[in-house]
Amino acid sequence: MDEDIHEYEGEDITVTWDGERCIHARECVEGLPGVFDPDERPWIAPDSADADAVAQVITQCPTGALQFERQDDGWEEETPEENTIEVTTDGPLYARGDIDVVDEDGRILLSDTRVGFCRCGASSNKPLCDNTHLDIEFEAPGSVSADSDADGPPEGALSVTPTANGPLHVEGAFEIEGDDGTTERSEDAWLCRCGASDDKPFCDGSHAKIGFTTDED
Repeated sequence: MDEDIHEYEGEDITVTWDGERCIHARECVEGLPGVFDPDERPWIAPDSADADAVAQVITQCPTGALQFERQDDGWEEETPEENTIEVTTDGPLYARGDIDVVDEDGRILLSDTRVGFCRCGASSNKPLCDNTHLDIEFEAPGSVSADSDADGPPEGALSVTPTANGPLHVEGAFEIEGDDGTTERSEDAWLCRCGASDDKPFCDGSHAKIGFTTDED
């Protein structure tokens, strides 16, 4: 996973932006256009709004591209009590919670509360989304089945392992949500990231049939 981190220091809050994780969801621009203005340079002006407001808007960034550090004793982002993964129509998986992205040897690659995962198979920054789904006109429903194989609350640590040339292995209690309102709870799931599964968002082995590779991971 590549990084391209820029820092914008304010009096009460410092904002960091990772250009490699940003997919222009525009939650920040629409939430506080006076602070986040892509037409200005620098495009982030932390002191142009109350620091609490800036912090709150940053937590709406679904990929974690935006982060903040308080310079005062103001409000801090908390780890969500429950883990969720949102399946977006024709787009990525948005994970929120206590998330560790780990390699197959168990080494932590990324720890965050907000992560956007590629599911079209074409990102050049796998396992993260880089908006390539738009370029390739990826199509996939934002839905999941209504069945559930977990009874407990979707809380605790969530481990996401991008397997070599294969799916995302998600371990830990979580709720997977379609943007059509369908939901399912699980404690162990294999999620497609090659883009070819007929059982999206779940893996059905299609990655092997199409020769999917994850050399960029």
